[in-house]
Amino acid sequence: MTKRLLILVVMIAAAASVAAQQFPSEPPAPGQPRDFRVPEAKRFTLDNGLEVAMVQWGAMPKVRVTLSLRTGNAFEGAKEVWLADLTGNLMREGTTTRTATEISKEAARMGGSLDISIGGDTTTIGGDVLSEYGASYATLVADVVRNPKFPAAELDRLKADMMRNLAVSLSQPQQLALQKFRAVLYGDHPYGRVFPTDEMIKSYTLDQIKQFYASTYGAGRSRLYVVGNFDPAAMESSIRKGFEGWTKGTPAAPERPKPASQRSVYLIDRPGAPQSTIVLGVPTIDPSNEDFVTLTVMDALLGGAFASRITRNIREDKGYTYSPYSELSTRYRDTYWAENADVTTAHTGASLKEIFAEIDRLQAQPPDEKELAGIKNYLAGTYVLQNSSRGGITAQLQYVDLHGLPADYLNTYVKRVYAVSPQQLTEMAKKYLKDDQATIVIVGDRKAIEEQVKGFGEIR
Repeated sequence: MTKRLLILVVMIAAAASVAAQQFPSEPPAPGQPRDFRVPEAKRFTLDNGLEVAMVQWGAMPKVRVTLSLRTGNAFEGAKEVWLADLTGNLMREGTTTRTATEISKEAARMGGSLDISIGGDTTTIGGDVLSEYGASYATLVADVVRNPKFPAAELDRLKADMMRNLAVSLSQPQQLALQKFRAVLYGDHPYGRVFPTDEMIKSYTLDQIKQFYASTYGAGRSRLYVVGNFDPAAMESSIRKGFEGWTKGTPAAPERPKPASQRSVYLIDRPGAPQSTIVLGVPTIDPSNEDFVTLTVMDALLGGAFASRITRNIREDKGYTYSPYSELSTRYRDTYWAENADVTTAHTGASLKEIFAEIDRLQAQPPDEKELAGIKNYLAGTYVLQNSSRGGITAQLQYVDLHGLPADYLNTYVKRVYAVSPQQLTEMAKKYLKDDQATIVIVGDRKAIEEQVKGFGEIR
């Protein structure tokens, strides 16, 4: 070895030693988890039943005003799928005192916009504006919900838009799999009806929309959330003036779901598809159950985080898929657990095998403390980040109220996550992931995958 080469080797070794000291292979131990606390809300209820929660939060001169109503797709009839969406879309077209353009311009002058969002269990109306306009914005929200004009001239256009959106959805394998999965679990319950038909949409009339509005909108089934920087006295005065004359309406009485699942494989044929879209899952407990936070930790470890077991297995180790994930899909008094993955067609059966193997492994043996600690840190960190905004806090308040959770839920969530033990995760997997009853939906090339999935359940 020449002298120059020897010097170079020594320099490289020294640099490597310094790098090893500066960049250890093991990540540093996490610090003590901090308590997460949402500022206490000022709550009051109007005579018509509207519940109000106001939270002073943050330093930015903005405020979020959100009206949450217990109406949405869960309140539609069997032949009224997306009628709630059409009602919301027509409400965007103006009130008896303001045109749609005037509403948009008024909200824009306040530094924001006014949005209407339709969900399964709730519909929300509102948005963010500059703090100085918060009280005026609450008045605008009140006008939109109380005085919709429902212009007949816009109905055909909105129905045409809806049919185009339906066509796009039905061209996506993930949406086809979801539609079938939900139909199997819930049957004719509204939770099982994901998409309408073109014929349904064409049949909707202005009278149907007005009837849906009259029967499912009202102060007595609504909550108003105000989060951010605002003048409390001016905001309360505006809310009382804008909403006190609103009709109470009929109480929300959604049909309770009775999900059912048995081990079966439902194949939806897409000839020549290079991938198979898999949804595999079972009904489980809803957020009002005392086990739900522990179940959330179990889901994150199994498939709900990027470092989860199923993701490492079929993405990192096997290369069967790019973005698998599991979820606890939640509705009012209802939740199901499901693993979702788009896998290469040739590895459809192998992917199912590995997913079930990871469920079985967790049911048989608790994870070690180190693996669980990483999942806890992930959940606690994302929880704090998600709630570090006006929208995040509003969403959490809605979640607690919808599911009837304890008043201290938000402020104790992180502590309860960190209190979960490895043995509890195995208990959760045994108790709630009845994989011998799993519903399996696969959208893909039937000729290429049918033989692969035999043995995983009766093929339908």
